[in-house]
Amino acid sequence: MTFDVTEKIRYIGVDDTDIDLFESQYVVPNGISYNSYLIMDEKVAIMDTVDLRKSEDWWANLTTALEGRTPDYLVVQHMEPDHAGNIASVLEKFPTLKVVASVRAIQMLPQFFENTDFEGRTIAVKEGETLSLGNHTLQFFMAPMVHWPEVMVTYDQADKVVFSADGFGKFGALAHDEDWACEARRYYFNICGKYGAQVQALLKKLATLDVSCICPLHGPILKENLGYYIGLYDTWSRYDVETEGVFIAYASIHGGTAEAAHKMAELLREKGAPKVSVADLSRDDMAEAVEDAFRMGKLIVAAASYDTDVFPPMHDFLHHLKLKAYQKRRVGIIENGSWAPCAAKVMTSMLEQMKEIEIVQPVVTIRSRMKQTDIPAIEALADAMLA
Repeated sequence: MTFDVTEKIRYIGVDDTDIDLFESQYVVPNGISYNSYLIMDEKVAIMDTVDLRKSEDWWANLTTALEGRTPDYLVVQHMEPDHAGNIASVLEKFPTLKVVASVRAIQMLPQFFENTDFEGRTIAVKEGETLSLGNHTLQFFMAPMVHWPEVMVTYDQADKVVFSADGFGKFGALAHDEDWACEARRYYFNICGKYGAQVQALLKKLATLDVSCICPLHGPILKENLGYYIGLYDTWSRYDVETEGVFIAYASIHGGTAEAAHKMAELLREKGAPKVSVADLSRDDMAEAVEDAFRMGKLIVAAASYDTDVFPPMHDFLHHLKLKAYQKRRVGIIENGSWAPCAAKVMTSMLEQMKEIEIVQPVVTIRSRMKQTDIPAIEALADAMLA
């Protein structure tokens, strides 16, 4: 698939609808796009390549878009293999081409391409530097840790286009027309979520530019209502609450903890919670659970005790939250234990390692199965969560 982004910028990326797990961990039922672009001017610049999984399709798109011309530059904004997979083959195909990238990216090149000679084939660019293609001038802005240390974004001063690397990306192939925010949110918190401060720094740089179009490395090109997308990124990277409500994540072995979690959801709805969402951590998508935890202002974790610890799906969930810098939230706890309840102690310890987390009282303990005598404590926690 190729199409014009502007008169001189052409999309030459590819959809991957055969992939089962993105980065070997994220379910992508609608696939993923690997975005690549071509700028045709007095000089010709390729903007990133694609994953080796889709090399053949990408080369066909590139060859068609070049219309017989030879590219002068390959601009590499991100060295992750799903974007940089074809660097060596591009250098082999076009002996006069030079790779334009950040200093750190150029240092990384031999790590991925051991048998490629990069001597005299690279141009290292630094913050604010420019590269003229003729009528189009590319300006480079460093974006370290969004979400790798070598990342940069590129601004085309002529067409006011930002090539945003993984920023503003989303899961889902371009062939699937779907709501942007849902899969962009899941993508953001699981890929970039840890690096909110670095995303904020990038947003400040973008605010100084006149931007009419954002071209990410995954997902659709953004042209309309850019304030909406930038506003969501601002909220997400500040770890602010996007949706008022309560997310209940439970890890249940034989159903007893699940029953308590759903009773909590019922009580919260009765008491007027604006939104209540429930996830079974043993069965539901972990990446979506992480997304919902960040999206909402309040979280309740409910888990069974297990081997003097906590049932592993909950441990995994809280570990994911810690990795992604979960913070600034109120959290309630429900534990279950048949003879020695210990899940609350473990969950509390994990939550206390996160920034600005308030553990809401009371902590609820049930024994094996929820009973009528447990309802007052569950209701008290529901009241406290909504206070």
